[in-house]
Amino acid sequence: MFKRNFCILTICLGLLAACKPIQEALVEEEWNDAPRDVTINIDQSAANLPVSDNVINLAQLQYMGAFRLPGGWDPPQTFAYGGNSMTFNPDGDPANNDAHSGSLFIMGHDRIAYGGVPDGNQVAEVTIPEPILSRDISALDTGVFIQDFNDVTRGHFTDMEEIPKVGMQYLNHPATGPLIHLAWGQHIQPPDIASHAWLSPNLDASSYKGTWFIGVQDLYSVNGYMTDIPQNWADDYTGGKPLASGRMRDGGQGGMGPAMFAFQPWSADGSPAPDGTYLSETALLLYETVYNTENIERAMDGYQHPDEWEGGAWLTDSNGKGALIFAGTKATGGQYWYGYMHPDGPDRVCVDAHVIDFPTCRNADGSTCPAAEIQGCCDEEQGTCVSMRGWWSNRFDAEIIFYDPADLARVALGEIEPWQPQPYAVLDIDEYLYLSPPEWDIGMLGWGDQRRYRIGDAAFDRENGFLYILELFTDEAKPVVHVWQVD
Repeated sequence: MFKRNFCILTICLGLLAACKPIQEALVEEEWNDAPRDVTINIDQSAANLPVSDNVINLAQLQYMGAFRLPGGWDPPQTFAYGGNSMTFNPDGDPANNDAHSGSLFIMGHDRIAYGGVPDGNQVAEVTIPEPILSRDISALDTGVFIQDFNDVTRGHFTDMEEIPKVGMQYLNHPATGPLIHLAWGQHIQPPDIASHAWLSPNLDASSYKGTWFIGVQDLYSVNGYMTDIPQNWADDYTGGKPLASGRMRDGGQGGMGPAMFAFQPWSADGSPAPDGTYLSETALLLYETVYNTENIERAMDGYQHPDEWEGGAWLTDSNGKGALIFAGTKATGGQYWYGYMHPDGPDRVCVDAHVIDFPTCRNADGSTCPAAEIQGCCDEEQGTCVSMRGWWSNRFDAEIIFYDPADLARVALGEIEPWQPQPYAVLDIDEYLYLSPPEWDIGMLGWGDQRRYRIGDAAFDRENGFLYILELFTDEAKPVVHVWQVD
């Protein structure tokens, strides 16, 4: 069985002990008014669920172009090495009267642990210019700051600064007024640090509230992306919970596919849950984890351990059709492995030969690679590796995957298991990307077919039907924003 130390072998045993999943927790009665999720016995050989007639189809998505982000390059107040999180504000930029009303809240340069950039992940609000169709980044329009960078989480999450994973969602709910809801995690996830909070969209205000847990779920499954849920759907299936949060952790630690849970962090009068509350959650999507099995089973179709799903959004159209989408960088090669890029090309495997406590190479069908192919090709300590260590595949593609809300409703009602829904459609978006990272970052990102970390967060303008997706490491080290319209 997998162990939590597979990703950084040098981590201390004390931290490994701290990374055990939460086994139990008390849920305050005030925050446990919705039914708890229960395990039900279902035939695990069941075929994929039929697609309903009420889903958004790929032909409805029209690519509109892209735009650049403003500002300089000096951390922490820069979008360079940022884009970890983004959310759409329908109430932003009220003076704008073009087709792209509203604004975007976007996170800047990530925090770097051990004093590197302790005040990173600051948030700024920018306008949305008209997207332009051009292969020349310099020809794109640039957004303008509405609110400059602000360290909105100053003094919080100080124990989770090593490769932060963050989600944001703007929601103007009648009970609370306008708020930015926040999810925060890191690459090596402590199990006992609450992950969710909220803050004011007035970034200068001291309005931070939280933090809270999402039920007793493993934190690797809850704190990487967020979305709002259409209120009528939430009223029907989640007990009114209008927010959803999840995470996809490479290696299958949070589930072998994206996860999503509905929740609500306030009471009927709009007051926030007490700090440390284990909020009542409704599971909508959760695949099996590697802690329970070494097999690739009860997983998303086509799952590979290097998969990266960095953004989630609930799309709707004017006819009432919908889809829960995830945007990210999908491993699509014939083999995937834990180790390094091979200097002789993407068709060659290069595992970390020091790792022996889990299968380090698999074929696309989930079977383990032949023993003769499970070979190392370099020594990181001697500086002979051409890439950073991690999960690699022969190939990656930027994709948007689409889930049927009818399947999620059946999960919420307890009719099917949360691992049973599968994407009903996949949209490859590589043709729209610039894929032009800084040369000095290719050891981390990879190159060619093996380029990782292509896509950041996603955000949706429900009123006007615009989907915004960040392409990372594009404008030098800044992201650019790509735009689709859902017709």
